[in-house]
This record gives sequence, C-alpha cells and structure tokens, in this order.
Amino acid sequence: MRRITSREHPVFKKLFKLQRSSRQRRDDGLALLDGIHLLQSYLASGRIPELLIVSESGGQHAEINQLLGSIGKDFGRADCLMLSDALFNQISLVKTPVGIMTLVRIPRHTRSVDSYEDSFCIALEAIQDPGNLGSILRSAVAAGVKDAFLSSDCADSWSPKTLRAGMGAHFSLRIHEDSDLIQIACQFNGNVIATALAGADNIYHTDLRGPVMFAFGNEGCGVSEELLEVVRERVAIPMPGCAESLNVAAAAAICLFEKIRQENSGESYSQE
Repeated sequence: MRRITSREHPVFKKLFKLQRSSRQRRDDGLALLDGIHLLQSYLASGRIPELLIVSESGGQHAEINQLLGSIGKDFGRADCLMLSDALFNQISLVKTPVGIMTLVRIPRHTRSVDSYEDSFCIALEAIQDPGNLGSILRSAVAAGVKDAFLSSDCADSWSPKTLRAGMGAHFSLRIHEDSDLIQIACQFNGNVIATALAGADNIYHTDLRGPVMFAFGNEGCGVSEELLEVVRERVAIPMPGCAESLNVAAAAAICLFEKIRQENSGESYSQE
C-alpha cells in the first residue's frame, strides 16, 4: 500500500481538486466516493474501482479491513493508497469521515431515448440543489426507474453532496447528463408527464400505467414553458394544507410511487 504524507504530492493534489471541482470531474471522467456504503454499492454493481484511498486511522477500522480483503479476493490486487489522517480529512467533505474513499470512473451512456420505449424514466430540468438531485435519484431507483435524463443546467450529479444524498443510486441507474430534454420528450415512445400548477390534472386521477417519463423542474420555477409545451400531460399533487408547494424531491417521490401503486394495485385509476 502506497503512503502519502505531503500536500505537495501530485496524487493528493489531484484528489483534492476532484473532490471540489465539477469541471475537473467532467474533464477527467472521475469521481470520489466517500465512505463504506457508497463503495459497497459500487462493488455490488459489478464495477472495479480505479483506486482505494484509506486514512491511517481507517486502516485500523475492522470493517474497512474486511472490505479491503474481500476486494482483493474478488478483484485481485487492488491499487490502494494510504493518506495521513490530516491529508485524508482535507480531501473528505464529510464532517466525521470513516476513513475510506474510492476513485471511480464516471459511467457514460450513449444510447438514444428511442431505445427506451418500454422504460420508466425521469427528466430533470435545472435542479439546482445537489441534495434534491441525489434524493430524486434515490427515489427513482427505489421505484424502478432505469434512466435519468438531466439538463445541462442541473447540479453536478457526481458531486460529493449528490452522491451522499443518492446513497448508491448512481450505480443502479443510467444517468444521462447534458441532455436535450425537449428532444427527448418528443422522441419518447410513452406518456411524458410533467408536474405543473396551471392547467394540470390531479395526479391521482391520471393513468400512469405503462411506459412513462416524468419531468420535474427547477426548485423555484418548476418545469419551463418550453418543456411543458411538448409533454403530453400535466399533473398536480393535491395539497389540502396551507403550503404553496412541495419540495421537488418530495413531489418526485409522490409521483413515482403513485405510478407504482397503480401498476401493482390491480385496480383502475380514478377519473372522478
């Protein structure tokens, strides 16, 4: 296991920049996973890490040692780096890091949307908060979504905060960044449904069965008028309370699982 104790080491500098710069992640096609759970989720997807980074105290952690042993058994001699606790804590953005990070290659998916006519998809337009983005991806995976199309002005899906909020969802989902959502909505061979406040039907009175793409918009502005013009249905979530709106991650979860309820209940949706 290689050891690094100096801030001037080029590998440390690269890792430090990757953790803080979306441009660096995009240019290198690499991201850092912080913690045991994200590493376990990554391994469960059948992927092989580029590099394992362990702190000196993390090297004394029984669960980390067991995990490193299983990685070596399954993947052969994995490239592993040990950092002093001080250097590790400078890279990690977690308040109390457990002591292991993983350098991984960001998956790239190039198939076109018309290959997914039988899919359950989401289109995310200008979602700004990384926590919201990660939470939506997590709910999407739980609901069985296979593809997430993100507009170019969405938050970075591979940022540390998005990854933590996603809780491993990134490795069970095809994430398509910098997507032309209008073109995708027009090409999708299923029902494209957007959340909206004006001119929208009650989601509980809308047939969500079959191939569906849900479109969710910016936290402040919602789905843009340009995208609303090409979707096939607009839906709203009834809110009998006094709140003006729902957090976009909460709204997405409600929509996704209402579809699941309709698919699995064996009952027709209500049109009343």
